[in-house]
Amino acid sequence: MGFKLTIGTKIGAGFGIVILLTIVAFIFTNITLNDSKKRTDDVVQVVTPSVASLNELNLLLERSQRLISKWYFVPSPKDDVSKQELRDLIKYDYPKIKNQLDSLSVNWTKEEKESIKTITSLTDQLFVVFQEEIMEQLVDFSNYEDAQLYFLVKLPLDESEEKLIVINNQLHSLIESQKKHAETVTGQMFDSFTFLQTFVKLLGIALVIGGIFVALITIRTIVKPVKLLKEMLNSMSKGILPKQRFQKRSDEIGEMNEALTGLVGALEGTTDFAREVGSGNFTSEYKPLSDHDTLGHALIKMRYNLAENERILEQKVIERTEEVVRQKEEILGKNEELEVLYTQVTDSIRYAKRIQEAILPPESVVSSILPNSFILYKPKDIVSGDFYWLDKKENRSMVAAVDCTGHGVPGAFMSIVGYNLLKDIVTNSSLTAPGEIMDAMSDGVNKTLHNKTKNGAEGGQTKDGMDMTLVSIDYAKMELQFAGANNPLYIIRNGEIIQYKADKFPIGYSIFDEPKKYTTHTIPVQKKDTVYIFSDGYADQFGGPKGKKLMLGKFREILFEASKLPVEEQKQFLNETIESWKGNHEQVDDILVIGINL
Repeated sequence: MGFKLTIGTKIGAGFGIVILLTIVAFIFTNITLNDSKKRTDDVVQVVTPSVASLNELNLLLERSQRLISKWYFVPSPKDDVSKQELRDLIKYDYPKIKNQLDSLSVNWTKEEKESIKTITSLTDQLFVVFQEEIMEQLVDFSNYEDAQLYFLVKLPLDESEEKLIVINNQLHSLIESQKKHAETVTGQMFDSFTFLQTFVKLLGIALVIGGIFVALITIRTIVKPVKLLKEMLNSMSKGILPKQRFQKRSDEIGEMNEALTGLVGALEGTTDFAREVGSGNFTSEYKPLSDHDTLGHALIKMRYNLAENERILEQKVIERTEEVVRQKEEILGKNEELEVLYTQVTDSIRYAKRIQEAILPPESVVSSILPNSFILYKPKDIVSGDFYWLDKKENRSMVAAVDCTGHGVPGAFMSIVGYNLLKDIVTNSSLTAPGEIMDAMSDGVNKTLHNKTKNGAEGGQTKDGMDMTLVSIDYAKMELQFAGANNPLYIIRNGEIIQYKADKFPIGYSIFDEPKKYTTHTIPVQKKDTVYIFSDGYADQFGGPKGKKLMLGKFREILFEASKLPVEEQKQFLNETIESWKGNHEQVDDILVIGINL
């Protein structure tokens, strides 16, 4: 078989040229960049630090000459600052610079190394002269006063100036040498970049020409034939057999044309078979193209499965229809039972509501015991866990706001227990102080609910109990007594809110091993005082623009605004305010607020 020039071979040759040019560009770029990096490192790590260190040595020598002249010409004590500065320069600063130059000179030329050795040697000799012939001779004022000694020291000082001139000349020559070296390296680096720039431009032109060449090959051998194949496939996608035909070719496009022609024939047979099976003719014949025709064998299997599924579905439709009819009859029966049960439960709860409302004092009793007062009472459910109680004993008007555990039916049961206990204690005992009445209430709840502590004593194991505020008012003496279980008392007087805190444990349930007593607060009151007691339902209500709790701080502000209104309008104001705050949110708890204007 002769050599076959395939499409892959044609395109591969074109891309091979482009890749070869790219590799060449990469190699030259890499070589140039590495050479530039070495030259840059030479400038940055050797030449520049060398020039800086040589300049630093030059400045040090100038500073030493200034300091030694001051040492000689300006008499000073031994510990003079400038003398110490010269000692530190010779002892610390100079050795440091000398070590730096020793390290950097490793990469210098032979002549530069010899030059720096000469410079450091002369500098060493200079500093020996400074120390031995000047600094050690002129130590303090007594040495300066010795005229003969002072004259003898002048000679080495003059010689040191001449030696310093020699050192400076050599040092400047070495600095200039290093600068010229830096300029040379930098120029070589820029020459390399200029060469690289020219090379990249030429290579870019070559790549453009190579790309055009590859594009022409691709269009001629692939794009046009593939476009024709696409048109044929588009016709097939619309159910139209293609009319176009290729000239015979020996490459991959020719093979694709032959395969497409075979596909057209197979599709014709498949379409006819699918039409027959779709119309319900499961006996229609279909012959696969070969033993390896996966699609053909799958179509035959599909014909069998469809026939079997149709039979099974017909049977299931019959069975499911019978089951749905039976289930519908059962559901209708259950719905009727649930409706009856729901009606019975609802009627029972509504009857319980009438019983609960019957134990609450009517408006006439409230007005007689507490004139100039209001009661805002909003149960969460049909029945409530909050209740209020009023009575009169020994010329004292008594009122209580009680919040039982839970709400709805469980809370309502607790409220009946609490109401009966409170009424029995006030009616059948001599107790009048609110704290003592609440102590008796707590004992009664524990006995009624059989609460027990971990030590076996009554009170505290279960969490059934009540929060409560109990107030007793003597209108004649203008005296108020108050006791509270968790809920406080507010008095608004002369534009100011006065809070009286409650004991922080509930009626009945307690976390303490030993029962605790409630505190009775005796409070003098004044005309036009407004007294408020309440449960926690108002302050705990979610709402507002962010759906948050109202909280006690906001509640106090609302009470303050309400206190400015006549007492008969305060109830409506508080109710409209909480409804506006609640918005579309559900009421979270029973709400009870009692206000009394003295």
